[in-house]
Amino acid sequence: MSKTAVMVCGHGSRDPEAIGEFERLAGALRARLGEYDVETGYLEFARPVIREGLEALKRRGALRIVAVPGMLFAAAHVKNDLPWEINSFAAEHPEIDVRFGRELAIEPKLLRAAADRIESAIGEVKREETLLLVVGRGTNDPDANSNIAKVGRMLSEGMGFGWTEIGFSGVAHPRTDAALRRAARLGFPRIVVFPYFLFTGVLVKRIYEAADRIAAELPGIEIVKAPYLNDHPLVLESFADRVRETEDGMPAMNCQLCKYRTQILGYEGEAGAPQEAHHHHVRGIGVDGHDHDHHDHDHDHDRDHHHHPHRHSHSPRESD
Repeated sequence: MSKTAVMVCGHGSRDPEAIGEFERLAGALRARLGEYDVETGYLEFARPVIREGLEALKRRGALRIVAVPGMLFAAAHVKNDLPWEINSFAAEHPEIDVRFGRELAIEPKLLRAAADRIESAIGEVKREETLLLVVGRGTNDPDANSNIAKVGRMLSEGMGFGWTEIGFSGVAHPRTDAALRRAARLGFPRIVVFPYFLFTGVLVKRIYEAADRIAAELPGIEIVKAPYLNDHPLVLESFADRVRETEDGMPAMNCQLCKYRTQILGYEGEAGAPQEAHHHHVRGIGVDGHDHDHHDHDHDHDRDHHHHPHRHSHSPRESD
C-alpha cells in the first residue's frame, strides 16, 4: 500500500441519504484509486469530521495526504473552511506532506455527466421547445453563483434547448419557485428542472418539491425533474483527476474573481479577510438522532458567515 492517502472532504448534511451517497461515491473512488488509502470527513452534521479523518490516515501510516474538496464550486467552504482545517492539521504534523486540491469546477467531463442526467429524464423531446432550468445551491460568493449561469448556458447551447434559466435553492436569487414561475411566462410547453448538485439532501429535495408545487399550479406546462450528478462515472473520473493533479503539485484553482483575493463589486471589504473556519460549533452534530441546532440559518447552504446586511434582501420582483 502506498504511503500516499486521499482525504475526500464533504460538507455534511442532516439528511442520511446524502451522507450515504457521499460514502458510496467515496467507496467507488477507493476502488478506482486502489493504490491510495482513501478516507472521508465532513465539515458538519456527520462523522467523521475532517480532523478525525485526517487523524485516521495518520494512524494508518500516511506520509502524504492529498485532500480534495467533495464540492462543485469554490465558495466559502473551499476558500476558507477546508483550508483552515487542512492547514491546521498540517501545521501540527510537519512530518506529513499535506496537499490541498481544488474544487471540481466547470470542466467537460462534468458537463457531459450533467447532459447524461438531463437526457435520462427527457427522452425524445423537441429540445428547441423545451426550457432548461439549472438550479444551484446558492451562496454569498458571486463568483460561485456565476458558475451556475455558465453551466446553464453551456448545457443549454450544447444540448440544443430553446432557452435556459437559472435558480438557487437558497441565499441567492431567484429561488427555485420564483425561477420556475418566471420560466413559465416565457411560453415553453416544457421545463426541465436540473439540480446541479453532487448529492441529494435537504436542498435537492426542496428543489423537487418546488417543481411539483409549480407543476400543480400550472397544469398546462410539463415540468420534468432531472436527476442530480451523484456517482456518474465521469464524476468519479473528475475526482480522480483532482487527486492526481494535486499529487503532481498542479491544483491551479482559479482565483481571478475570488472576493477574498481581489476587490469584487459589492464585496470590497472582504478582500484579504482572514482564512478561518466557521464550523467549530456544529462539527459532527446531528449524527446521534438529535439536531442540537440552535441557529436559525440553514447550514446545508454554503454561507461565508461574513454577512453584508443587504445580501439576503429579497428582490421586489420576486416572490418565493
